[in-house]
Amino acid sequence: MVKDMGLLLEKAATLTESLPWIKSTWGKVVVIKYGGAAMTDPVLRESVADDIVLMKYVGINPVIVHGGGPDISDFMERLGMKVEFLDGLRVTDDAAMEVVKMVLVGKVNKELVASINTHGRLAVGVSGDDGNLIMARAVSERLGRAGEVTAIDTTVLVNLIEDGFIPVVATVGAGDDGGSFNINADSVAGEIAAAMGAEKVIFLTDVDGLYGDFADKSSLISALTLTQAEELIASDTLSTGMIPKIGACALALRAGVSRAHILNGTVPHSLLLEVYTDAGVGTMITADPTGAEA
Repeated sequence: MVKDMGLLLEKAATLTESLPWIKSTWGKVVVIKYGGAAMTDPVLRESVADDIVLMKYVGINPVIVHGGGPDISDFMERLGMKVEFLDGLRVTDDAAMEVVKMVLVGKVNKELVASINTHGRLAVGVSGDDGNLIMARAVSERLGRAGEVTAIDTTVLVNLIEDGFIPVVATVGAGDDGGSFNINADSVAGEIAAAMGAEKVIFLTDVDGLYGDFADKSSLISALTLTQAEELIASDTLSTGMIPKIGACALALRAGVSRAHILNGTVPHSLLLEVYTDAGVGTMITADPTGAEA
């Protein structure tokens, strides 16, 4: 009985600790870039969906942004198509763009929406070319339909949030030529967070955060400022996978987003630990002390 009471008191303490964080995020937009194993592993996907739903029920307005690189590559290989990357971006000819849309919009997006909607009528899936939510242009001629964001129209997202829904955004963008573009999901998350005036932008990945030296797991950087993040980008020492994430964090913070987080999505309930506890997990990037609360 004493042991059970101890567990109950511990749970009560956790709930009490979360109260100020619930109050500070009530009604705020939080953009979550969903990726890595947390998106492809069914058990992890269910855990993340649980976290997102809880966040919604305690007052946060989540906006989910996702890519689907591994699934795209898998389907291209099944179809006998060449999978090629240049400078970390997928070479996307017209045929590859058809596969990208089929996988991102028709498969991955629907799976994520279904995971969330096991809890009720909560999530709606949209593509970036719905309502010209994401306008884009080609990164370079060599990369074909690989695109970069030129504009974000938040109308669709705002309307969905006002109607009580969680938008789940597949990162396909619309071009002025009437075609679609395949866009890096990290970049889209930063752009949407900036355009929405989000409170936070959170990147779920497969590592614990940003390391000073990835080979040294004791070198995890738990917190840094926007200036420090920009210095890292300029230093050319970031891994290929971290470059778009840190760049997207910097873009969002420069636009007024309060905090950016990089979390390990393979850790159960890492979203809740980051948002609703004092300690947090992963790496947090904030605006410089003179521009925002550190």
